[in-house]
Amino acid sequence: MMKPFPFHHAVSRLRDVRLARSAKPFIARGARAPRCPGCRVLFSHCLCTLRPDVPTQAGMCLIMCDIEPLKPSNTGWLIADVVKDTAAFGWTRTEVDPALIALLADPQWTPYLVFPGEYLPAERVVTEVPVVPGKRPLFVLLDATWPEARKMFRKSPYLNHLPVLSLLPEQLSRYRLRRSTRTDHLCTSEVAARCLALAGEEHAADTLDAYLEVFTSHYMDAKQSVLPDLEDAVHLRLRELVNTI
Repeated sequence: MMKPFPFHHAVSRLRDVRLARSAKPFIARGARAPRCPGCRVLFSHCLCTLRPDVPTQAGMCLIMCDIEPLKPSNTGWLIADVVKDTAAFGWTRTEVDPALIALLADPQWTPYLVFPGEYLPAERVVTEVPVVPGKRPLFVLLDATWPEARKMFRKSPYLNHLPVLSLLPEQLSRYRLRRSTRTDHLCTSEVAARCLALAGEEHAADTLDAYLEVFTSHYMDAKQSVLPDLEDAVHLRLRELVNTI
């Protein structure tokens, strides 16, 4: 099933809050061309009608570096599009949102902080997400560039009690909208998809991955002034996954 726009989720609300306190407007690349507020690509390449609605048991908690909600290429937005139970919080070094602390303490959730285990003592690292009766997994993702994410990890003591879920990606990142110094670094949406798969929600994981591919295709086509092909392989894959929900 597809969700029509307007659909206001946690990341879009965080973006509104961030814009409201901006001293000057945030100007993204290509900002002269008007973008759809629902999917953040040019209106001519809007993909709002392709947004999938996938039921999940797992939840997502995005802790976002300051300007991430404002970036049209941010993929945390895609997670909130797909996973209904997605919360989003802005990060600062000196303050923490009380709602974030309350969410992490909510007894319905088993929270996991997702971060590479190579930087931590082995006793804090887990690589699996076991089924816990009466509990739902909550994946806490640091949505930022890699240098920013490392800083957030070091300077967020309220996360120190959480087990750290370390992912072992079986393939290199396919995300083409931002450059990274390491090709094995996954974008936030790719990380979320792997978390869903570890939680046994393979269909939701595949759907989120397919949605990322469609978003990337529309975004790149818009940059190159090429109309999207709604019958190509990435669109057909997403459509097939949505039709099996």
